[in-house]
Amino acid sequence: MPDNLRSQAVTQGHARSPNRAMLRAVGFSDSDFIKPIVGVANGFSTITPCNMGLDILAKRAESGVREAGGMPQIFGTITISDGISMGTEGMKYSLVSREVIADSIETVCNGQSLDGVLAIGGCDKNMPGAMLAIARMNIPAIFVYGGTIKPGHLDGKDLTIVSAFEAVGEYSAGKINEQQLLEVERHACPGAGSCGGMYTANTMSSAFEAMGMSLMYSSTMAAEDAEKADSTEKSAHVLVEAIRKQILPSQILTRKAFENAISVIMAVGGSTNSVLHLLAIARAMGVPLTLDDFETIRARVPVLCDLKPSGRYVATQLHQAGGIPQVMKMLLVHDLLHGDALTITGQTIAELLVDIPAEPQTEQDVIRPWDNPMYRQGHLAILKGNLASEGAVAKISGVKMPMIEGPARVFDSEEECLKAILDGKIVAGDVIVVRYEGPKGGPGMREMLAPTSAIIGAGLGDTVGLITDGRFSGGTYGMVVGHVAPEAAVGGAIALVEEGDTITIDARDRKLQLNVSDEELARRRANWQPRPPRYTKGVMAKYAKLVSSSSLGAVTDLNL
Repeated sequence: MPDNLRSQAVTQGHARSPNRAMLRAVGFSDSDFIKPIVGVANGFSTITPCNMGLDILAKRAESGVREAGGMPQIFGTITISDGISMGTEGMKYSLVSREVIADSIETVCNGQSLDGVLAIGGCDKNMPGAMLAIARMNIPAIFVYGGTIKPGHLDGKDLTIVSAFEAVGEYSAGKINEQQLLEVERHACPGAGSCGGMYTANTMSSAFEAMGMSLMYSSTMAAEDAEKADSTEKSAHVLVEAIRKQILPSQILTRKAFENAISVIMAVGGSTNSVLHLLAIARAMGVPLTLDDFETIRARVPVLCDLKPSGRYVATQLHQAGGIPQVMKMLLVHDLLHGDALTITGQTIAELLVDIPAEPQTEQDVIRPWDNPMYRQGHLAILKGNLASEGAVAKISGVKMPMIEGPARVFDSEEECLKAILDGKIVAGDVIVVRYEGPKGGPGMREMLAPTSAIIGAGLGDTVGLITDGRFSGGTYGMVVGHVAPEAAVGGAIALVEEGDTITIDARDRKLQLNVSDEELARRRANWQPRPPRYTKGVMAKYAKLVSSSSLGAVTDLNL
């Protein structure tokens, strides 16, 4: 089998002389036309610190592909910054960007008949976007994470971007002054890299390492450290070898790989967004996966890592403590990981973990020993009830009160909700409802980091609940429930909640209940009318028209 299995369509034969002429202009010589052509999907952008260092990594990847005997072709893909767009209309484009990234990588790789692709990404949607494309195309591929930001420091404390969001709540509650708020802002983000806690970017990078689509240790490296660039070059060598051996994503992204990813996400205390993304990737790969699978795995996997947002440490400190391989080895030893799952290296998970100790180093406390976990069960609970018949996702790490029952405070947008919190109109015992922020209703399913951080900053994190058909940032914690489905825009029960209704959030029994009679709900449903679309042209209108329920991963090609 030739190494250039796909690209020979544009490089071989007399009829392809014009094609070769074009390739000669970008550096091909006579001997290069039999080499595999390898795409380097580069998410470089100065629009966010998450992606500002990716160009350096793309150059190292290019060098690595050449050294390994391939012909690299760098192309760009987009990103937006969740952190910068947070709390604005622009945040609606965040989840949409996942689809745009996937579409762009698929378009280039298939349009140019590339033999494989090395995708480099930083901000949250770069990773699932790239993996959606990889799953669709099923060509040899590897993902390179751009790396995490190092923590900021102020008054002896480690800071992340979430520190700044929470400081806004503290300032509004009169707990800090304007100068103190400014100092947090100045110190929270010291340089390049994705947000530093076990937020969505680091969660998804950890998941991909667990799935065998990225190299071991690569998911927790700092963006600015030399080992990140070295790992990128090594990734290029591994990919070219995978092209020669035709190791395909369909051999790696199996049901076992998805179960491994979910186990690791539970063990590290990862983001609720991982549920949405893994459901979407599994669907693209043709692997059966449902919300109930997350609950099944949650019940048997403990939270082993003490990581922000609800814990103390950041991803670089997890890296120093042994990284994801250490967590994976602990799970493997306790039969909670499929050791026979294949990786892009051609080796199995168990083979790659053979030299990792069964227990973490004793001189650190980022990774807890097996007999002393942070929590005995996973932290991402799937709640159901008459408010979420298809399901909803709650992140229950750090929650002191696993059950809240109180009056509904209803808001039809994130902005209305945030204003009420900052104006002191939310009190202990309230259950905030933020609706019409779902995949179709937003559209785009905005993250609610600004309201949830304001709740924490105001000191209400243990006494106020929040439910939404939108999403939460990986930096969110507290009694919050997102991904409520069906969403308000399609007539889900969340659209029928009225101010003052009693709502029960019960993490122990995994219930989300609107305490209103079936007869009353039927009456309200009969009177409910769908809202006109917020966008009538462009990418947002197309997205709203095509996107599925969050319970299915909010995919855009479900019924095509």
